[in-house]
Amino acid sequence: MSEHDSKDETTDEPTEPTRNASSSSGPSDRIDIPRVGLYAVLLGLVAFYLAPIEAGLVTSLKTRTGVIETLPFAPPFFGEFTASSWASAFDTLARGLLNSALYAVPATVISALIGSVAAYGLTQANWKRRYKAFFLALFVAGIFIPYQAVLVPVTRFWSNYAQIEGLLLPLWLLGVDRDYTALVELMITSIAYGIPICTILFRSYYKNMNGEMIEAARLDGASLRRVYRRIVLPLSMPMFAVVLIYQFTQIWNDLLFALVLVQSTSSQAAPAVLILSGLGVSQEGMNFSLQMAGALLTALPTIAVYVMFSEEFSEGIAT
Repeated sequence: MSEHDSKDETTDEPTEPTRNASSSSGPSDRIDIPRVGLYAVLLGLVAFYLAPIEAGLVTSLKTRTGVIETLPFAPPFFGEFTASSWASAFDTLARGLLNSALYAVPATVISALIGSVAAYGLTQANWKRRYKAFFLALFVAGIFIPYQAVLVPVTRFWSNYAQIEGLLLPLWLLGVDRDYTALVELMITSIAYGIPICTILFRSYYKNMNGEMIEAARLDGASLRRVYRRIVLPLSMPMFAVVLIYQFTQIWNDLLFALVLVQSTSSQAAPAVLILSGLGVSQEGMNFSLQMAGALLTALPTIAVYVMFSEEFSEGIAT
């Protein structure tokens, strides 16, 4: 081997690792601009939607002086922090939260069950198409009736025609306050107003349901009721989660029917939203920290329901 060849070999050997190192380090040093932009947009949306909650939370932890002297989004500084608003809000709203649960939970479950059965009849029952179209039109029309249009009829119905106070005599004999008649009226009204939207939601779900198992069960001689109980109902759990979350949120946060049927915040049957409407209002002015604490406390049950059914909710929305 000549001296020239040995020099070429020695010069060529270190150049190969250098080439490989430069080629391997090149892509890792690049910045994925679309991904960074996507994350920036997502973080901006998260901050946008959480900003009101953050403002309400920090406001609820401030003194009245701190609310006036600091920005809404600023945390409470030394001497401006207090948790007394949460204690006062809980003491005021405890009875209302229990009353809201007493009518919101049964109304949600009953309206969802009736809507599921009605939707099953509109999609799986064997009866003439024109009859199905007629009843479907009634359900759709029920969705678009505004609350304001039924306030007077609902009030007259409960006060003049369906006086149910006598039917609840066993409760009064047990010592239950007669103000809870309004709570029963509120529950039935919420059920009636929620059935149309529950039916339409379930109908869209049942129309896309795989009908092979249903058809096989019918060929085996299963009745319409048995098919629903054994096949359709278990398969409807994701949609039940969607309907329960939606319906519970609507009933829990509804103020209009509560204001018309219960009327007074001093009533023993006053729900949380009705008590919340007057919370923090006094001759001295608005107590914003107390009002924010009450609003967040009232919103906790709806958040808890969503967390409980979040997986089923995602599956129901996807289908």
